[in-house]
Amino acid sequence: MTSDASSQLFEVAKRLMPGGVSSPVRAISPYPFYVSRAEGPHLWTKEGQRLIDYCLAYGPMILGHRHPLVMERVVKQLEQGWLYGTPSELEVSLAKRIVGHYPSIDMLRFVSTGTEATMAALRIARGYTGRDRIVKVEGGFHGAHDAVLVKAGSGATTLGVPDSLGVPKDTAKNTIQVPYNDLGAMEAALTGFDGEVAAVIMEPVLGNIGPVLPEPGYLEGARRLTEEHGVLLIFDEVITGFRLSLGGAQARYGVVPDMTTLGKIIGGGFPIGVVGGRRELMEMVAPSGGIYQAGTFNGSPVSLAAGMATLDVLEGERTLERLDSVGEDLRKALAQIVEDLGLSYSVVGTASIFKIFFGAAPKNYAEALRCDKAGYLAFFRRMLKAGVFLPPSQYETNFISAAHTDDVINETLEAYKSNLLG
Repeated sequence: MTSDASSQLFEVAKRLMPGGVSSPVRAISPYPFYVSRAEGPHLWTKEGQRLIDYCLAYGPMILGHRHPLVMERVVKQLEQGWLYGTPSELEVSLAKRIVGHYPSIDMLRFVSTGTEATMAALRIARGYTGRDRIVKVEGGFHGAHDAVLVKAGSGATTLGVPDSLGVPKDTAKNTIQVPYNDLGAMEAALTGFDGEVAAVIMEPVLGNIGPVLPEPGYLEGARRLTEEHGVLLIFDEVITGFRLSLGGAQARYGVVPDMTTLGKIIGGGFPIGVVGGRRELMEMVAPSGGIYQAGTFNGSPVSLAAGMATLDVLEGERTLERLDSVGEDLRKALAQIVEDLGLSYSVVGTASIFKIFFGAAPKNYAEALRCDKAGYLAFFRRMLKAGVFLPPSQYETNFISAAHTDDVINETLEAYKSNLLG
């Protein structure tokens, strides 16, 4: 692909923004491509190249880009005003629908981002229990705030800097890390700090280093251990919510946490976050209780309108059933390609998420790091040249949208066949 326009834009961007980007994972070497428009399953670069998009803004665009119903509802809301600073009927309507799908949520608070949602969830857990420590899973990404920037996934892992500068030692010391799929380590942490841990926060499916799936009994075991130790269990479903099922991973696996965080899909591509949980927990949040959380853009009407439209499609057109089927077929086809080429790679995923690991299928963060990161990045560049945009990291999940037709999937598989070997 020609890159004069993107190269020139990046030279300017580097003088204006750290690393020339607004989020680290976008820092594609030697420079990122710039998108001029998007529609359905495709992006178009500034140079005019059409790309099949499996990044999908890192998950939110489950219906594809510029879905007509979402556009219609957003335009209608813009005509009525886009920010009020007051309650609106939309937030009541969307809250009802979310509560109806998530048995772990009796009440919720709308916020602006997934980061805000997990930050609020931990504050609520600490306020409710009166304890300071938390347990997080290594490689789990819960946003860019101090308490969870300890061996975080996503861009931090990709860049090889799992601990961020600027995080106070007194904050980090309250975060205990345990490997994913290791109930023994979780039990040891909860026993070793008995009476000090407010919550275990975890992605039920690790989305920012993979995906990495839970082994049979792992989520059930985490639920049992947290109950035994009087510790709250928080499922971060910012990625998995409304994608693995309408009720998220917790519905798919049949495990109910104490609190849940949501984002991405529920905003229909607009900024949103949700923190929700049992009534006695959420009633402690201001103004009904003493745990403070506030935000100018909480319950933004445009985000709520886009989320309502997205749910209309997901609930009414058997969209998730088709996506699950497409995901299963795609993973089977990729596994066959890997076998035919004689590669020791692994195809991993569930529902409409997938990834080829350049190595053995990992069960935790440490095993994911053993995969061939350099080999994957070379493959990413070959696929980009072939017109397929995958996340530019071995440690990010690929997403399928409802706009990915059979023809698009077949074109993708041909690109994999031609480019996996180099």
